[in-house]
Amino acid sequence: MSTILQSDIWARFQQVNGHTVIRRSGEGWSYLATVEGGATGKYLYAPYGPVAQNAQVFDAALASLREEAKKQHCLFVRIEPTQEQIWGMEAPREFLVSRGARLAPRQVQPAHTQIISLAGTEDEILKGMKSTNRNLHRNIHKKGVVIESSQNPADMPILFKFLAETADRNGFNRQQDDYLSLVAETLMPADAASLYIAYLVTEDEKGESSREPIAAAFVYDSDDTRVYAHAAASFEHRKLSAGIPLVTTFILDAKAKGLKYVDLFGIAPENEPDHEWAGFTKFKKSFGGESVEYPGTWDVPVYSLGYEAYLAVYKARPVISEKLGTLKSRLKKLLKK
Repeated sequence: MSTILQSDIWARFQQVNGHTVIRRSGEGWSYLATVEGGATGKYLYAPYGPVAQNAQVFDAALASLREEAKKQHCLFVRIEPTQEQIWGMEAPREFLVSRGARLAPRQVQPAHTQIISLAGTEDEILKGMKSTNRNLHRNIHKKGVVIESSQNPADMPILFKFLAETADRNGFNRQQDDYLSLVAETLMPADAASLYIAYLVTEDEKGESSREPIAAAFVYDSDDTRVYAHAAASFEHRKLSAGIPLVTTFILDAKAKGLKYVDLFGIAPENEPDHEWAGFTKFKKSFGGESVEYPGTWDVPVYSLGYEAYLAVYKARPVISEKLGTLKSRLKKLLKK
């Protein structure tokens, strides 16, 4: 199973986004990595990488990453291997620790996700979903809802509007419009991203019809996998549940395109009902598939002392930020006197 985050088109996007991109490969291994970080120190990050066929070539990839990190004056390498054949029968945590890796203080890409295989027929894929999802997929048109896909970056503001409304209502951080616009402008022309839009079609007294967008979902495509990246819907039309047929449609479209998997990208760990992702985990699992766990985000120090200093600063930032906030508040009060 491939990942968009280790693809040529993602490398192009990262370059357009101003990152230094490192692409290297050898027999049985490859990686895409970007130089990240700032004042606290730089590091080389390989999202969902490196990609390797087995443990031996993984070691070669890791050696290459460390070498490139030194060239870029990075303190450490941040990796997120996902392929079970790398560690084989060994526990992934022990495998990574034995190679000098340390669990990162911040987990970046999701370590738990829901993968849907597209090997079956369309009917078999639908049968793997909740009956509610199947029924909505087959009957949503009766409610005046039509679903279309677009590869025109000019349509992205439809998604932005719903994302902003949802973020304001639920109080969560979201990707900025400029970032997603750049993703769309880079990936859509290469057939590596699509925006699915649900429209509510209504007719006035004169018989003239109009279309109102009520939900949108943005997906990324690698060689064999479609990723459910960003989605939001109109709160006003929430009773139509348009987000469900949006997902069923892009899943079946992925099969029609010849892809092998759909990655619903990010769920809560098993047996954690109070997890912050519990709500949309239930939603994602309703489409069937298999829950998959990856080892997570790991750091491999290149300069041990520098990495320890980085960790110390990273851990101190929340305390410093809180103290600065208190000082600013006191200054405002003093200035008002």
